[in-house]
Amino acid sequence: MNQAWGLRQMFPALAALRARDAHVGEHMRTDQAMGLGTGLKRHRSRAITIAGGKGGVGKSTVAVNLGMALSMAGHETMLLDADMGLANVDVLLGLTPARHIGHLLDGSCTIEELAVTAPHGLKIIPAGSGARRLAQLSNGEHAAVIRAFDELAQPPKYLLIDTAAGVSDGVAMFAAAADDVILVVCDEPASLTDAYALIKVLSRDFGVRRYRVVANMVRHAGEAKHLFEKLSRVSDRFLDVSLDFMGLVPHDEYLRRAIRRQCAVVDAAPGSRSAQAFKQLAGAVDTWGEPEYPNHDRIAFFGSQAALEPNLAGDGWAR
Repeated sequence: MNQAWGLRQMFPALAALRARDAHVGEHMRTDQAMGLGTGLKRHRSRAITIAGGKGGVGKSTVAVNLGMALSMAGHETMLLDADMGLANVDVLLGLTPARHIGHLLDGSCTIEELAVTAPHGLKIIPAGSGARRLAQLSNGEHAAVIRAFDELAQPPKYLLIDTAAGVSDGVAMFAAAADDVILVVCDEPASLTDAYALIKVLSRDFGVRRYRVVANMVRHAGEAKHLFEKLSRVSDRFLDVSLDFMGLVPHDEYLRRAIRRQCAVVDAAPGSRSAQAFKQLAGAVDTWGEPEYPNHDRIAFFGSQAALEPNLAGDGWAR
């Protein structure tokens, strides 16, 4: 089953969203023309899903600190809390948003109105915590969240998506709609088995073939490489996928203190071992280059940018 076919089957709202995409695409062409007049170079936004299969591996901590590190490096960065119903990105940053994804879905606010600004300009798109309705979103509603990012007047360079634990439809949809998938693992057997299960579902049902692995809460580099090699060996044997070792985050008391203080360690203790590790991860992201454009029939974050693909060369858009 290829990714495009799987997404078309899973997303019953696709046809209804086509008309809005055409409208958004027209606005983007207008923005492009304005950019031509100023000589502005625009870059394709990159969506990066952060997943792990098992809960408790530190996905949200990685997402928050990676997002903050990218913002501190001068990149426009947005972080979507996609753990619907059990959100905690706002808690990790000590934020008290007045609205959440549910307000976006019922039309009470736009995606830009929903965004909350964290330190260093990091934009947070909050989900609700303890809201049963958000925990039971339909596939069409998940698709509507993905499409909502096409409405941003100024899309960020990076969008990070912090997913829920497990291999639910929502997790799969957000991962398949992104340009890259970062898998967070730790030194627990269940972490590796659940990460493998997630890779299996995404590769088999959605055609997601490439994964970047972060070893979290490790004691040293040797332990991190050992975790990666164990996951890579079984994936190479049974699945048609490619795993890349992205880096590690060490055990660090400064990180624990930052979590208790509800702030990012890259901001609270920039010289700590964990903060330096997150900065290295951000530097790695910045070497990935421009993402590929999605197929026109694929539901993807910033998918409307693909509509401009035939006119990019020399027309003010950087590839």
